[in-house]
Amino acid sequence: MDVNVETRNGVIVLKLGGRIVGIAGGELRQVIEEQLEDAAESPRFLFDFADVSRMDSSGLGTLIGLHVTVARKGGRIGVINVSNSINNLLVIGRLITIFEHFDSEDEAIAALQG
Repeated sequence: MDVNVETRNGVIVLKLGGRIVGIAGGELRQVIEEQLEDAAESPRFLFDFADVSRMDSSGLGTLIGLHVTVARKGGRIGVINVSNSINNLLVIGRLITIFEHFDSEDEAIAALQG
């Protein structure tokens, strides 16, 4: 799994790549926790799944944990470039209606920063 992190206009953008399976879910959790330490009171995250080939329940569990933490802090989470298989996982994990879906990174950044 690869994770590239950048911050645009106060939004933490995580560009994910590869397979988020097994221990990679824990690695993603560690990256997210590091970002939360430096985040504002109302953290805003954007996940770009364009280069993710597969994700399993460990990755889904990481996203569920992030949702709980960010919701407590009044933050928001957006996703872009979600494949059918990842979308199905989000449905199973009941995150499909919680995460905000956007068509592009620019659209997401504009919406999430407000």
